[in-house]
Amino acid sequence: MEVTGGSCRLGLWFVHVWSDGKTIHRVRFSTTGIDGDVPEPIRRYCAGHLIDLTTLSTIAIGTEDSVYRRIYRVVQQIPYGSTATYGEIAQIAGTGPRVVGQAMARNPTPLVIPCHRVVAAGGIGGFSPDISIKEFLLGMEKKGRQKMAGKTPAKNTSGKNNQVP
Repeated sequence: MEVTGGSCRLGLWFVHVWSDGKTIHRVRFSTTGIDGDVPEPIRRYCAGHLIDLTTLSTIAIGTEDSVYRRIYRVVQQIPYGSTATYGEIAQIAGTGPRVVGQAMARNPTPLVIPCHRVVAAGGIGGFSPDISIKEFLLGMEKKGRQKMAGKTPAKNTSGKNNQVP
């Protein structure tokens, strides 16, 4: 299938998404938009709806085992509105916190692999291209969780447990 891209708004930013209709191939943040379609779950998430994007197919998760793929699978389990530290992710994935940071920096599909939910033990940690995006996403999810107290995020497909293993 052909990979096409489009963008939608996320606060002051645009989220560029490249997809083949089944799998998300790339997600990036920009100050300018591009014409094209964005999968509806991502569009709704960016509009502030409680949507679990981890059920979308992503090129970041494959069948072969690598340390990054193990890390991405663990990060996918962090619930909407929650965070985990680089050290906590490292312990579960069987690696070190710096490797987790490297994996987050190289994440091809942020939002689908919610790297914004991974924080430093003593603060928010990093985020590219701008830390304000991570702050916005965490604030949006916290507000969404408070609004929906007691309810779980909407699922795109049949449910995962939504707990960090």
